[in-house]
Amino acid sequence: MICFDTAKLKFDEKGLIPAIVVDAATRQVLTLAYMSRESLEISMEKELTCFYSRSRRELWLKGETSGNYQHIVSITADCDFDALTVVVEPDGPACHTGSFSCFKNPLFESDSRGDFTLQGLMELIAGRKTAPKEGSYTTYLFEKGLDKILKKVGEESTEVIIAAKAEDRPETVYEIADLVYHVMVLMTEAGISLGDVRAELARRHVIDKKVKQEKMT
Repeated sequence: MICFDTAKLKFDEKGLIPAIVVDAATRQVLTLAYMSRESLEISMEKELTCFYSRSRRELWLKGETSGNYQHIVSITADCDFDALTVVVEPDGPACHTGSFSCFKNPLFESDSRGDFTLQGLMELIAGRKTAPKEGSYTTYLFEKGLDKILKKVGEESTEVIIAAKAEDRPETVYEIADLVYHVMVLMTEAGISLGDVRAELARRHVIDKKVKQEKMT
């Protein structure tokens, strides 16, 4: 649904407008690309990101050759109508290098302000699998294999139950964090992404809404 007249958008002298693509699940910036009026119209029609390549001087539908489509959740213009944010559900990496995001070269990081994300943790875990690091507990788990990982998931599940039963909130939070980490190791071992889990939860959410609607009618 279009909430405002796209004629208000201010394209530059080359007929382009910058589009900042953001992952719907993690809110991580995936890439910065440019859209022409035509590519924007195609994007809204197909609900897939379509950009204008400044180097090739042609339209390109993201994922058309790689399969890494970006399914559009929403498009929002800024206050001056000269830039867009495009929230998407990606089918795969946004970057041509194979990275989840094009933004992967840190220039500065505050010592006092963290920037933790589950996707960032997932990428770190995956890195320990593809590039083992000596002394790393995560690498150790991958080296021991699936049975060891499953054993740890079971142990941490039990610890969560014990802490919750004791109504010890800080300990429950601590043990849930341990469980989440080990489940993410299992996900990496099994080739399951955060997007896969999010998609499954979203599918159930749709079903729940339908059930409620049926009960109301």
